[in-house]
Parts: sequence; C-alpha cells; structure tokens
Amino acid sequence: MTAMSPFLMFEGNAEAAMNAYVALFDDGEVLSVVRHPEGDFAGKIQLAVFRAAGQRLMCSDSAVRHGFTFTPSLSLFVECADDAELTRLFEALADGGGVLMPLNNYGFSTRFGWVNDRFGVSWQLNLA
Repeated sequence: MTAMSPFLMFEGNAEAAMNAYVALFDDGEVLSVVRHPEGDFAGKIQLAVFRAAGQRLMCSDSAVRHGFTFTPSLSLFVECADDAELTRLFEALADGGGVLMPLNNYGFSTRFGWVNDRFGVSWQLNLA
C-alpha cells in the first residue's frame, strides 16, 4: 500500500518536538525511534515515527546543517472539536514561538489561529 506522511527535519531537537506534539493530543504516541549511532549526533533521532491528532508523522535530526528550516508555507492544519481544545492548543503551540494570526473570526472560519511553535513548525488551528 502506498502511504504519505509529513516528515519534519530538525537540527538537534526532534525528540523534544516529537514529545511535545505527542503530549498535546489524546491519541499522541511515539511509534518507533532509531537513533544516530555515533559522531556529534550520537543518540539524536535518526528516524522516528509518531502519531498526533490522528496523523502519522515522521521526524529526524539532520547531522548536516542546511541553509533552510521550516516555513509557514507548509503547515499542520488541525480541526479542533471545541473552543477549549482550540484555545489550549493555540496557547501551548504559541508558547516560545510566534503568532502569525491570532485567534479570531476571519470570515472563512468563526474561530481560527495560526502559529509557529518554538521548534519552527507552523500550525493552523481551526474550530470545526
């Protein structure tokens, strides 16, 4: 079977990001972890698979420095069941990150917000 999963590449904090995301969602779960065996990145995540908000995601710590990082042009879009969940996720993800669009009614949604979390990953949060 062909499958597609978002893949998040970090430069040293993949485990902290994955654990934060898993903790935010009721179904959050680390499914597998393979660590870099040696060198400067020994013990860091070579490849991990986790689930959050019903989505299977993959992540890694790249031992190679790149001239790029995450960009809001690709974001994780979460449909929240109620306003309490939306507010909780927005506040948790914005903590240490940055707000791109504060929680508000933007016409296309009665309650929507967009943040970059402290790891640089972009999240769009919408009240279903």
